[in-house]
Amino acid sequence: MSIIIDGKASAARLRERIAAYTADLKAQHGVTPGLATVLVGNDPASEVYVRNKRKTAEALGFKSVHVGLPADVAQDELLRQVRALSADATVHGILVQLPLPKHLDEAAVLDALDPAKDVDALTPTNAGLLLSGRAHLVSCTPAGVMLLLKEYVGDIAGKEALVIGRSLLFGKPAAQLLLAANATVTMAHSRSRDLPALARRADILVAAIGKPEFVKADWIKPGAVVIDVGINRVEAEGGKTKLVGDVAYDEAAKVAGAITPVPGGVGAMTIVCLMHNTLIAACARNGLPLPQQL
Repeated sequence: MSIIIDGKASAARLRERIAAYTADLKAQHGVTPGLATVLVGNDPASEVYVRNKRKTAEALGFKSVHVGLPADVAQDELLRQVRALSADATVHGILVQLPLPKHLDEAAVLDALDPAKDVDALTPTNAGLLLSGRAHLVSCTPAGVMLLLKEYVGDIAGKEALVIGRSLLFGKPAAQLLLAANATVTMAHSRSRDLPALARRADILVAAIGKPEFVKADWIKPGAVVIDVGINRVEAEGGKTKLVGDVAYDEAAKVAGAITPVPGGVGAMTIVCLMHNTLIAACARNGLPLPQQL
C-alpha cells in the first residue's frame, strides 16, 4: 500500500508556525496582517469557503475584513470596492472569491487588484513574476502541493512530473513551480493524446482536471507519487453525496508509492497557504524580512 500524504497534519504544523510568526510580528513590529475577502452573491459553496478563510485568519491573529455584495452588483461598484481595499493600508491581502456571476468581468477585477495584495497570485503581474522566478506570492494550492512534495518526497530534481490540467488557478503555476524545483515537466489537458501513456512515464503525477476518479490505477507508474487536486461531489449510497478526487483512490493506492487522499490531502493546505501569503504580503509592505521558510 501507498504512503498516505497527510495534508491535514502538514497544514496544522504550518498553521502553528504562522501563528507564532504572527505573534512575534505584532510584538516586535506592531504589524497585524490583514486579509480582506470579497464575496459576490450567496452561492452556498463559496460562502463556506469564505467563512472558513475568515475563521482561519482570525484564529491566527490576523485582522479579517469582509465585503459581501449582491449577485447583481454592477461591475463599477465591484471595482470600486476592490480598489478601496487595495488602498487600505491595514489590508495586506485581498481574496476575491471566484467564480464571479457571469455578468461580471473577472479579468477586469483581477486587474484592479494591487499585485502586492494579490494573495491568490492571479494577477498578470504575479503570474509573470512566477514565470521569471521572482515571485513572492504564489497561487495557494500549487504552493501547498510543493510543500507536501518537499515533506514527503524531498528533492525532486530530475524526476518526471505530469500535470493534468492547465488552469490559471492551478495547472500553469504548478508546472512553473515543478520546473523551478528542477523536475522535468509535461502539461496535459483534455485534448492531449493518449493520456494514460503520458501518465505511465511520470514519477510525480498531479491530477487537476475536475473529473471524478478520472485517473485509473493502470495509468500510474508503480511507486509514483500521486497528487490529487480534484474535489468532486458525487452520489453515494442512500441518496447521500461524498467527495472524491480526480484519481480512483482505492485502486491507485495499491500501485502508487505515495498518494494524497480526498478529502484530507491537498485541499487542507490551500487555506493555510493563503494565510502564509498574507503574512508574506504584510512583511513586504512593512519592509521586513519575508517568512519564506516557515
